Amino acid sequence: MPPLPLVGEGWGEGEYCVIINHMKHTNIARILRKQQTPQEAKLWNLLRNRQFFGLKFKRQHPIGDYVVDFVCIEQKIIVELDGGQHNIPENIIKDSERTIFLESEGYRVFRIWNNDVDNNLEGVFLELKRQIIDGD
Repeated sequence: MPPLPLVGEGWGEGEYCVIINHMKHTNIARILRKQQTPQEAKLWNLLRNRQFFGLKFKRQHPIGDYVVDFVCIEQKIIVELDGGQHNIPENIIKDSERTIFLESEGYRVFRIWNNDVDNNLEGVFLELKRQIIDGD
């Protein structure tokens, strides 16, 4: 990696922009891991330590311009948790754009509602198993 320029000398341009964006997304991911929602904590307990059929998941992981909730890099699987704010028209569009990008990178994206994690965690587990492991 080349030495970083002084402030005002090339910041936000070319490869420096990529470095800065990666650092920014990594910092955001760290913060999100420390401030996980109750639903993220519940789902993480199912996915962590290769407990979900031996798959290695990471949480709050940067991919491109996004930080995804859970990712299994080896199998190119992303699991996203969605709260009620994801049902607003502008957020539906943003989520669609996000999914299109992630799929263009070769990932399969699975979306789960927070309500389902709260009220039917076993059903969430079985549905993820059906879609990811069984391939239905």
